[in-house]
Amino acid sequence: MPIQQEKISTKIWYEEEEPNNPFAANACYCSGYDVYGDLLGKVSWPEYIYLLFKLEKPQPWQSKLLESIAIAIANPGPRDLSVRAAMNGGVGGSTAASCLMAALAPGAGKNGGAREVYQVMRLWQQCQFDLALWQQKLSNYEDEKTVEVWPASEHTPGFDPYGASCTTPVLQTLQHLTRTYSDGALAYLSSNRKQLEQYADCPLGMTGVIAAAFTDLEFSDEQAEILFLLLRLPGAAVHSLEQKKSGWRKYPFFGDGLTLTNDPGPVSKKTPLTDVVV
Repeated sequence: MPIQQEKISTKIWYEEEEPNNPFAANACYCSGYDVYGDLLGKVSWPEYIYLLFKLEKPQPWQSKLLESIAIAIANPGPRDLSVRAAMNGGVGGSTAASCLMAALAPGAGKNGGAREVYQVMRLWQQCQFDLALWQQKLSNYEDEKTVEVWPASEHTPGFDPYGASCTTPVLQTLQHLTRTYSDGALAYLSSNRKQLEQYADCPLGMTGVIAAAFTDLEFSDEQAEILFLLLRLPGAAVHSLEQKKSGWRKYPFFGDGLTLTNDPGPVSKKTPLTDVVV
């Protein structure tokens, strides 16, 4: 009697096993598309990511918008808390996985992190294109009350609590994304940015721009939160590798604070180690 092949299926994924190996897939389908037979070599990375999340093929503008988002936030830079955490892991000799997990921790929170994007997505759901409602929500922001994992927000989400004015990269990103899709949340944000900044009493931040773009792509708040975490990992990864190779003496932060008061200098081969005072 022939052994019946096992088929593994979810809403996202369907696969059939190899005839001679039940632990390996013979064919894999994402939302009905044969990944290795039809998609590989024929679709771009943002198109495939969109398909995974939305279970449908993106329109050209959607693929281009997602690609631009990915480039804009791929490397937040050493000033960002998530990148700094990865750099700390790298300079300390931690493993690759440890460095990425270190980046995910601060990158998940409400201070420029993924949860802040989630909060702004919720604001878009509540306010949409009602400027009076935006004024009400931004002027007196009420934090999450149902599930609270992180400390309470100390600023209005989507805006920079430390900024004196909207930074150049944020403006450039908003302008580019709005040119890519000149409608919806991005266009509204671009037209009303200064007014919204007055309501929040802070300049617009990158999380506010990205949340508007994810809103136009019709991602859910939870999808936007986890995708924001994913798309920022490349910067954390390369900075951790660089610091691991360079060592703590070339670490770009706190250099003046790491001074040996009784540095013996290089030890001569003729000098017994017992004579060196540390």
